[in-house]
Amino acid sequence: MPLYPMSTPPSSTSHSRWTTCDVAGHAVEVFQPPREEGRPAGAIVHLRDLDDVPPSEHAPWRAACESSPLPVVSLAGGSTWWLDRVVGRFDAHLAPEAFVLGPLAAWLRERYGLAPGAIAVVGQGSGGQGALRLAYRHPATFPVAAAVLPAIDFHRTMETGEPGSDTLWELYGDVEVARQQTAILHVHPLNWPRHQAFWTHAGNLRSSDAAERLHSKLIALGIFHEAELAGLIEERAWLESATVAAVRFTVERLERDARRVV
Repeated sequence: MPLYPMSTPPSSTSHSRWTTCDVAGHAVEVFQPPREEGRPAGAIVHLRDLDDVPPSEHAPWRAACESSPLPVVSLAGGSTWWLDRVVGRFDAHLAPEAFVLGPLAAWLRERYGLAPGAIAVVGQGSGGQGALRLAYRHPATFPVAAAVLPAIDFHRTMETGEPGSDTLWELYGDVEVARQQTAILHVHPLNWPRHQAFWTHAGNLRSSDAAERLHSKLIALGIFHEAELAGLIEERAWLESATVAAVRFTVERLERDARRVV
């Protein structure tokens, strides 16, 4: 499974906007844009890929986050796949999903005075599938989700021994059992996130194949979404544009939701 960390040091002009905070014993990286009067329309949770490179050290994601007028909070997950089962390496008591849904979401609401449902989730690779899966399972809490090169078919890593497969064997012990937990099978025909989008590149066959199937399922169910399924430019240049598009999508949809009259 290809990873694209593209690690570079943050520029001196933006470094002060990146800080590290402790949330229930977990270090999270926070990008704080220049504050405007009043509370922000929402906040963005960034779920990292298997390599755990934080956005401040990942050139495309750093540029994308620094273009956001909303705060971005990034959490390390390693090879947890952001699942709803306890992974001791992450937390002895809370599953990664439960941590994002509970302590992290509560911290964001308190810190920024957010209204219910004002949190978006984004990610790439394992973090991308985690963002979609989390939003499908909890659309009221995370009504906006965006994923770049989402590793939706994570069960296939168990067959090849790729990075992250050890966690899946530990948790599920069977490829088919793991497949039943993938994001596609958590799409509910009557309860879905109001806003979702995903981007894949033609050069990444596994991600694009799974995204095509997810796209087809969403169409069949009549679920609104946006999808770019065949990026054709050089993949690293495409990644830069896709990450910016993903963050812009979450910002625009959070701001749109903030204007909704319920």
